Amino acid sequence: MKKILLIEDDLQICEIIEKYFSNKGTDIFSVHNGSDALEIAGGDVGNYELVLLDIMLPDADGFTICRKIRKNSNIPVIFITARAREEDILQGYDTGCDDYIIKPFLLSALYAKCDALTRRYAGKTLRSVIECGGITIDTRSLTCYSDGIEIELPRKEFEILKYLIEHKNCVIDRNTLLDRIWGYDWFGNDRVVDNHIKKLRKALGSAGGQIKTLVGRGYKITER
Repeated sequence: MKKILLIEDDLQICEIIEKYFSNKGTDIFSVHNGSDALEIAGGDVGNYELVLLDIMLPDADGFTICRKIRKNSNIPVIFITARAREEDILQGYDTGCDDYIIKPFLLSALYAKCDALTRRYAGKTLRSVIECGGITIDTRSLTCYSDGIEIELPRKEFEILKYLIEHKNCVIDRNTLLDRIWGYDWFGNDRVVDNHIKKLRKALGSAGGQIKTLVGRGYKITER
């Protein structure tokens, strides 16, 4: 873990995080408002290995910034925020974050999560195109095509689709999807998977029928 982008308007929190991570040998570049963050999200975010992102920012909120990051990059994103409502947490994951940490937090735990995520993503290939029946996805550009037509998918739905295709013809239960996509420390309702599958099928159009439901067992994707 060498270089992190910190998007946080509280200068005291920035200083504390910067000092702790710097002592661990990690470089941190900080921005303190939404407009600067959006500019980076639209272009230079690939220069970093991970983004720490507050939600409540001047000029643009963290959800908007995360969505823009996801249009350009698969870089890990961790929300660090005081917003602890369930709907905020769900919205955070829906916009594409990899983790959601509520303030106040332990610096050691934050560092450990960052380290785990960067190591996990470091082993991924720079570009990979995967096909299954009428569906094609590019795991680097985060693009998806259904019967040759490009469609936009939220990050979580893209990750679900990717995992299903990587395990084509295998039955995947809800708990596995929660662990792999939401993380092992997810504490929400497992029905969130069903909601995302429903949205995913609708977005895929006719190719959505490739995702099969096996009652009481889970989901699988087939060529047709």
